[in-house]
Amino acid sequence: MMNEIRLKYIFNFSSAFLLVLMLLLSKNAGISCDEVLHYNQSVSVYNYFASHGQDQSALNTPVTNLKYYGQSYDDIVTILIKWFKIENVYGFRHLMSSLAGWLTIFITALFAVWLADYKAGILVLILFAVSPTFMGHTQNNLKDIPFALAYISSIFFTLKFLISGRKNYYTDIILLTASIAFSISIRAGGLLLLCYLFFFFFIFYIYKYLRENKIDFIEIRTKFLWICCITVISWFLSILLWPYALHGPVKNVVESYSVMAHFPSTFRQIFESKVEWSDQMPWYYLPKSMLITVPIIILTGLVFFSLFSGKGGNVQKKLLMGLLSFTIVFPLVFVVYEKSNIYSSWRQFLFIYPGIVLLASIGYSHFYEFIKGRYLRWGMIVLMVVLSLHPLKFMFNNPEFYYLYYNQLIGGLKGAYSNYETDYYYISQTVASKWLIDYLKNKDVHGKIKVMATYPVDWQFRDHPEIETSYFRYEERSQYDWDYAIVVNRYIPPYQLRNKIWPPENNIHIVYADKIPVCAVLERKSKDDYAGYLALTEGKNNEAIGFFEKALMIDDRDEMIFYNFAAAYYNEGQYEKADSLLKKGLEVNPDFEPILMYLGNIARSQNKPDEAIKYYERVIDVNRKYFEAYVGMSELLVEKDIIKARKLLTTCLSMNPRYKPAIISLADTYRNSNPDIAKKYDDLANSIN
Repeated sequence: MMNEIRLKYIFNFSSAFLLVLMLLLSKNAGISCDEVLHYNQSVSVYNYFASHGQDQSALNTPVTNLKYYGQSYDDIVTILIKWFKIENVYGFRHLMSSLAGWLTIFITALFAVWLADYKAGILVLILFAVSPTFMGHTQNNLKDIPFALAYISSIFFTLKFLISGRKNYYTDIILLTASIAFSISIRAGGLLLLCYLFFFFFIFYIYKYLRENKIDFIEIRTKFLWICCITVISWFLSILLWPYALHGPVKNVVESYSVMAHFPSTFRQIFESKVEWSDQMPWYYLPKSMLITVPIIILTGLVFFSLFSGKGGNVQKKLLMGLLSFTIVFPLVFVVYEKSNIYSSWRQFLFIYPGIVLLASIGYSHFYEFIKGRYLRWGMIVLMVVLSLHPLKFMFNNPEFYYLYYNQLIGGLKGAYSNYETDYYYISQTVASKWLIDYLKNKDVHGKIKVMATYPVDWQFRDHPEIETSYFRYEERSQYDWDYAIVVNRYIPPYQLRNKIWPPENNIHIVYADKIPVCAVLERKSKDDYAGYLALTEGKNNEAIGFFEKALMIDDRDEMIFYNFAAAYYNEGQYEKADSLLKKGLEVNPDFEPILMYLGNIARSQNKPDEAIKYYERVIDVNRKYFEAYVGMSELLVEKDIIKARKLLTTCLSMNPRYKPAIISLADTYRNSNPDIAKKYDDLANSIN
């Protein structure tokens, strides 16, 4: 008893210490790309309510699709920002994100205490503290972290509610209702928790009947009525801060769930050294992403759980842990089966991580009880310390970049570099922006300065009106007017990362994480490339050629300069020079789609169909959604292999059903053989603007 009281004091002190530590560490947080989008949406939601529904911008989100997110935690934080006139918007957001992260950890630890004991609860605190990915997201992710809080809370109070029998503690019912409402109000995927509630109710009472060989109909009826009440009330509460749901409390919530299950926006990302679209990833993308980023200490705990949790013990607790395990495994199996659109590693599945940590802590606890020898138990403690060293060292050396962590299975972040995504959230742009502000101040630069970045940095430069900021794509940098640029290694081709073509030579500062470059600040040495591009667009080809010649003398590692330079020569009829320049551009980036496509088109115009087809095939291999290549290739194949040509076009349309050139080309393949089918496709093409 005394030992348990001592453990309780340790648990409470550790929880309080972790809270203070996390709130302090939130000051290191950078601003993520998602955070900018969701904050802007939360302002639109605030304006919607402040204007009594007159401001409809929260409902008009055709690009971001954010109307389908309840994002209630973002909205609550923004309401506080507006009411209390908080100026440091993102600093306060990061503080509140860390608070949500700590609550997630604390609830999970209480869950462990309830399932096992305070020893397991303390282990939960420790295992979270050495989880860089999760701890990194707690600093600035007001969507996935609060959802993780709602998810684990809902499961905790669902299980407490079910085993309470006829007692039905009102505190648990209120917290369960609030947790489910909170989850749905953040993401429509929270509806899954209502399904769990009914499903677990069914499983629990079957188990109870099999164990006791009797049925308490009064208890079952009462529980079922409570579940129905919880469902209705939580659904109602979940839509109170969600404009789109308020316009259709059932229809729009269900629609949002459907959209979230198959999110329409897709993104390209590096996985296993290859760039691929998020909706075309191999089935194991999610489990592998977790396997190589979750600390080994957690994975080891899961192994112990699977080996030792089935030995002896309370049968009811085994059922509870089985149901908890289901809430981890089911979402993973579901997305693999559904082939869902997943991106940014397992960031969207942070909600299952608390359950994973909980099972790992119970695994260690059970293993500790299983091994009786004193030295063996000390050996287990030493093992945990050793396994903690890798993530702790990374966290100590990279306080701003916890979430970039990769474990020893692939050689840490260095092993992941160019093979997997690293700074997919653009966190490093905040560090780079601070550096550039100091640099310009020390350099005493006067007049307007144009800074471009691979994700908007307006907030970082808000106190510097002399600096004009805007967004650009790194590969198109020569086509914009800028003085300085901030570039994250997101969307940089793996070839350029591996061969140190990025960061480019005109960098004046590099931001490192674990000695690998994650962001670079560039200073423009010349604007001849931009002048050449302007001349090219105005049809002044000879003038453009002169500018591009000078530009390449300064920067010969920009594939777009080669592309535009070649276009100027091609327009002047100097085809060999154009071809030579394009092939030099491929030395900088062998997978640069515009150059590959251009070379294919040139080969086609020169009546070299086989060569053109090879280039088109290469384009499709690099980017399966480069739809123009499908059309070009099919038109070359139609005479000798019409079946293959049609297959190409239907493959294209399976990814983009409204791609008009492919529809017209498909109609052309039936023009002579089957005019009725051709007319059907013509009508479809004409219906598209």
